[in-house]
Amino acid sequence: MAARGPGRVSVLLPTYNERDNLPLVVWLLARTFSDSGIDFEIIIIDDGSPDGTQEVAQQLEKIYGSDKILLRPRAKKLGLGTAYIHGMKYATGNFIVIMDADLSHHPKFIPEFLRKQKEGNFDIVSGTRYKGNGGVYGWDLKRKLISRGANFLTQVLLRPGASDLTGSFRLYRKEVLQKLMEQCVSKGYVFQMEMIVRARQLGFTIGEVPISFVDRVYGESKLGGNEIVSFLKGLLTLFATT
Repeated sequence: MAARGPGRVSVLLPTYNERDNLPLVVWLLARTFSDSGIDFEIIIIDDGSPDGTQEVAQQLEKIYGSDKILLRPRAKKLGLGTAYIHGMKYATGNFIVIMDADLSHHPKFIPEFLRKQKEGNFDIVSGTRYKGNGGVYGWDLKRKLISRGANFLTQVLLRPGASDLTGSFRLYRKEVLQKLMEQCVSKGYVFQMEMIVRARQLGFTIGEVPISFVDRVYGESKLGGNEIVSFLKGLLTLFATT
């Protein structure tokens, strides 16, 4: 089955106030998939953005077709994990890509994720900023230190067997993502980390592809003091319970 190619790929794109970024990220995704000959759909899960993100998504549905762009909004911000659960209800692909809509993640890496998956028949392929020629661009020193520190702490406490735990650019087999969603309890920043830790516990295989992460072009970063505190609490909870 793997030799026939990936089949359809579903991209889950949670959005909140991303009206400026959304047209460009959708265009980049559509171009990448078309150039690679990969069948795709993009599921936009907007959490009631007040900036008109949903209106932009509706326009994109008309431009690309409702078989390629599916707007599946929610009434308000309800957390990243539940956004993926919501989006997955509508996904028809056998592989699911999760990524940010703020142009931090370039779609050009997705064909590399698929190649890596096929090469090792992996259950998950994770983009990593901390291996090979991966890296971060546009962050100040404080942000880099927070990210590195969070990753280091996680490696020491949880020994997860993957180099980038807090990244949110990944490819999953659909059934693996569903199983992990049933297990995960975290919200927000800790959610991505718990997904990898649970995957290891359940015996799923993880491949890694170095990626370059670019700080958001438009809009404000959603990482603040509260997120850091909840990350540390979540990390300690995972350490105590896994």
